[in-house]
Amino acid sequence: MKAVILAAGYGTRLQRDIENDTTGNFKHLGGIAKPLLPVGSCALISHWVQALTETGCVDTVYVVTNDLYFEAFQQWAQEFPNVKIINDGTRRNEDRLGAVACLQLTVKLCAVDDHLLVIGGDTLFKEDFSLRKFTERFFEVENKDKESNLVLSYQCKDEETSKYGILELDEDLKVQRMKEKPLLSETSSRNACPCFYLFSRTTLPLLDMFLNEKKNAPIEERDAPGTFLSWLILR
Repeated sequence: MKAVILAAGYGTRLQRDIENDTTGNFKHLGGIAKPLLPVGSCALISHWVQALTETGCVDTVYVVTNDLYFEAFQQWAQEFPNVKIINDGTRRNEDRLGAVACLQLTVKLCAVDDHLLVIGGDTLFKEDFSLRKFTERFFEVENKDKESNLVLSYQCKDEETSKYGILELDEDLKVQRMKEKPLLSETSSRNACPCFYLFSRTTLPLLDMFLNEKKNAPIEERDAPGTFLSWLILR
């Protein structure tokens, strides 16, 4: 299978917080893309590449970024022969393509015809998460239904539903719907869904259909990758 790490965001809130920090302790992090921020001994994104490589399931990792951070990602990727950097061509947050369009760009540009693991570039899980168990579970469900996809969830607090995409599940843990940042009164579920999806190869052509339907919609309706997931569940 292949993996794509979505890293074309501009981190506008993070950069604003760094600029407004009066202590000066974080000044050295200004202008650095979130996936390239140091976590422990290496960049956040390096943890993912190392973990994906160790599973043996992923042969290529695509990282899609913007023109502003393209050179920084190219320099970072020199130590990872299985990583390919893709430039979405934008230089301002106002001109961003949106995460779903970046995903489509990767699929088309690299002619991806394989199962695709999609990871948010600013996502990091705790050590007890098993990437190997996750991929094994995907092949179990995919063996029963070739159109199956696999997502994760974790329990969030009541007051946090408006921060995340919330999954509503049936008794077999099959996703019935996903609500993007719902109010507490809008759902009884507390199953938050991180940007970490394993799409079957049969799902990838539907990116074109989704973006065609949303071509005249505001960027917000196709920016977060959860918007595609919400659309996909109903189909």
